[in-house]
Amino acid sequence: MKKLIKYTLIGSLCFATVACTDQEAMNVNPNAASNVPSNMIMNAAEKWTMDNIYDNWFSARQCLVYSQQWSQRNYTEEDRYQIRESVNNSYFKYMYMGLNNFQKVINMNTDAATKDASSAYGANANQIAAAMIMKVWLADLMTDTWGSIPYSEALKLESDGLLYAKYDDQKELYAQLMKEVTEAVEMIDESEPAFTSGDVIYDGDASKWKKFGNSLKCRLAIHMSKVDSNWKTYIQQALASGVFESNDDAAKFQYSATGTEYCKFYEGFFVDRRNDFAINKTLADLLKGQTDTLNVEARPSKKHPWEGVIDPRIHVYTVDDGKWNGMAVATQTGVQARLFTQDGVASWYAAQPPVLAKTYAVPLMTYAELKFIIGEYNGFSADDYKEGVEASIAYWYDVMGATPDEDEVATYVAAACQNINAETYAIQKYIDLFTNGTEAWTEIRRTGYPEQIVRPGEYSAALGTTLYKFEPLSDVKGDIISRVKYPTDESTLNSESWKAAVAKLQDGTNNYYSKMFWDVRTSTYDHPANK
Repeated sequence: MKKLIKYTLIGSLCFATVACTDQEAMNVNPNAASNVPSNMIMNAAEKWTMDNIYDNWFSARQCLVYSQQWSQRNYTEEDRYQIRESVNNSYFKYMYMGLNNFQKVINMNTDAATKDASSAYGANANQIAAAMIMKVWLADLMTDTWGSIPYSEALKLESDGLLYAKYDDQKELYAQLMKEVTEAVEMIDESEPAFTSGDVIYDGDASKWKKFGNSLKCRLAIHMSKVDSNWKTYIQQALASGVFESNDDAAKFQYSATGTEYCKFYEGFFVDRRNDFAINKTLADLLKGQTDTLNVEARPSKKHPWEGVIDPRIHVYTVDDGKWNGMAVATQTGVQARLFTQDGVASWYAAQPPVLAKTYAVPLMTYAELKFIIGEYNGFSADDYKEGVEASIAYWYDVMGATPDEDEVATYVAAACQNINAETYAIQKYIDLFTNGTEAWTEIRRTGYPEQIVRPGEYSAALGTTLYKFEPLSDVKGDIISRVKYPTDESTLNSESWKAAVAKLQDGTNNYYSKMFWDVRTSTYDHPANK
């Protein structure tokens, strides 16, 4: 099957599924995808995308272990950068299915033959804008995973009959995404709904979609802050147009406990009956206020900046057993399981943390993340930083449906605010980005922080008196993984475009160490300043 058939047509399967769920009410043929109204296609597009990002494969076995937020306790190959090609092939395809689903919403509200009918489900321009914003959000995640990817030609099978898509250079793709998100927010009419129903993220609220689009523009800008001198201009434009103002504006997808509509993190543990994951020691130690004792002597910069102070979010992120021990950064399969027992790591399978709830609301972007971006824009502002920390704690307790201890929060915020700089900003953003693994991984690559990340060659664990180093199974040139290889399917289904893209990578090979265009670090612990 030709490449772009793979990118686009398989997405139709989810349209038929959505039609089946509300067949009687809509009185449509569930086998005729063209009859599905635009609001239900948006519903399907959102869920398809969330299901295939926030799950125990793309997130848990890739970006969450790359960012050292989670660890595998049984099989550590992915943690050590040995990626299953079947998974890589599948998720590359799934992401394009998501892009095509959002493009379908745009087309239905643009084409003369369908736009009038689609307007019954929300203002045409607002539907287009919301779908464009989600396309930008998803394409950004994709390019930050693989690098240069097909985009400008990737969804043109139906419109132009295009079978083989070129790979857009990542720098040019970022410029295109910035252009698209700007156009999207400018077309929104806040007096009209985006969708009358079907929109899980914002329930059709056009004003909130506008804030999300502008906040996402800030995320793109901060990614480029070390390589594009216009990054502050982009943020100025977004602030003038209107960004998130509180946790109420955060972009999140709320799952349901009804039927099988539950979160895929939950499904991986309690439906598929797998107990593969635990909180990573890197993140757990940051939350516990504990320094990495295995490596601090060789690298004093790994010392915890507010050592000895408990982060209130630790009660939310993992089992609240009073120990909060994390799973070692990947050792060998077999050793890892023994470390799990020796170190007294709480089983998420036995005691369910909020992230594994059926109704977990996966975060596309939080208000706290935006505050840390704005604070960096403002020269690492103390006020923005403090507000970001407090907003993050409040947000994650709201996820749990609980109220934090006021004294614990006050103690923590005071300690975390004693010394505010690029490092403490990066640590706080990293902590807030829990379960948003690709963005956490992006920030590690962009800033070189947190220092507490265990790098290849450093000690990851002690089993009795034996020390184990983090030894990747793929060449990453001594750094954490910089990108994921292009899937093997691409080399056969789109071979000429694939070859051209690979030729532009470092050494002209499809490798794990070629850096993103926005990653200008020259060494593992380099912390380049914004331009």
